[in-house]
Amino acid sequence: MPPRASFARAGLMRTGLIRTLGRAAVLTLTLAILPATVFAQDEASLCLITAERVDAGETLSEAERQEAHEACLAALAATGSVVQKYQFQEADFAITGTRAGD
Repeated sequence: MPPRASFARAGLMRTGLIRTLGRAAVLTLTLAILPATVFAQDEASLCLITAERVDAGETLSEAERQEAHEACLAALAATGSVVQKYQFQEADFAITGTRAGD
């Protein structure tokens, strides 16, 4: 086999190895981040759904109110969106009846 062909084959093997390692790294990071993302979505849903229940006139127990308040705070901390932060703050206000600064 000519020397040039072996260099080309070695280069292709290194490129394939790098590509495979890169894909494995992306997959590992995705799987590591996924549980945190799902948790944040659950917290956000609990916060917003509970606020809708309160707005509809439903009375919450103290335990439900506390759980929803904590969910709103967790969702607020997990988002970077200004619009979502506003929505979570308003939902928390509906649940607790007080503003954060009060």
